[in-house]
Amino acid sequence: MKPYRFAVYVLISAYVLFLSACGSSRKAIYFSQNGKSEFPAATQSLEPVIQPNDLLSITVTSLNPQASEVFNSLNATADRPSTATATTSQATGYLVDTEGNIKLPYLGEIKAAGLTKKALQDGIRNEILRRKLLLDPIVDIRYLNYKVSVLGEVARPSVLTIPNEKITFLEALGLAGDLTIFANRDNVLLIREENGKKMLHRIDLTSNELFTSPYYYLKSNDIIYVEPNKAKISNASGARTWLPVILSALSLAVVSIDLFTR
Repeated sequence: MKPYRFAVYVLISAYVLFLSACGSSRKAIYFSQNGKSEFPAATQSLEPVIQPNDLLSITVTSLNPQASEVFNSLNATADRPSTATATTSQATGYLVDTEGNIKLPYLGEIKAAGLTKKALQDGIRNEILRRKLLLDPIVDIRYLNYKVSVLGEVARPSVLTIPNEKITFLEALGLAGDLTIFANRDNVLLIREENGKKMLHRIDLTSNELFTSPYYYLKSNDIIYVEPNKAKISNASGARTWLPVILSALSLAVVSIDLFTR
């Protein structure tokens, strides 16, 4: 084999190896599995349970606005977002303490942790009626710190504040700018606190399992971590940093050998 032909062979082989290192394009596609296109709606309750350190907006209205106003003094927020965004705005409200209680004017200490918003609303309303503080009060409760975090191989790693208290896994990825081309799509990590413990769950975005998963809808304080794929890891190791240099050197060698063998 002539020297320049051997160099061409080496150059082509190196180029093929470079392309193969880029990974399969199929792995970069969401839900690439063939199969059914209809999935049952998630049946789990989306109503979150109040936890210690939650920050709540509690609004009380009645036929007597002046008498109701005393309960609403802590509901002001600074730069509260109107859409789901990454934000560090400060909000004031009723903080659930480490014992799971909140303190309301005239009502004193009330147990909140472990209850849904509906249960706490009913409890506050019944207590107001029992003490005859207001006539026909209406109690509305919202979370001021309902948020999820998206980290790792996404375009914009963010802590997302969710005003409507409902977000899907895919919506969170979209708000973070979607996965990068270097994201490992078949092993995305979801960190969720359940019964006082941090639980780790793995999600395969190349399959259809997410649509029937209990993790399709996110809960407050969920964390999504997207790991880098092998291409990104090898790039960080420096192996792919030198490959373009090697290819350039081989190209120069081919041209030089071809000139001298003519």
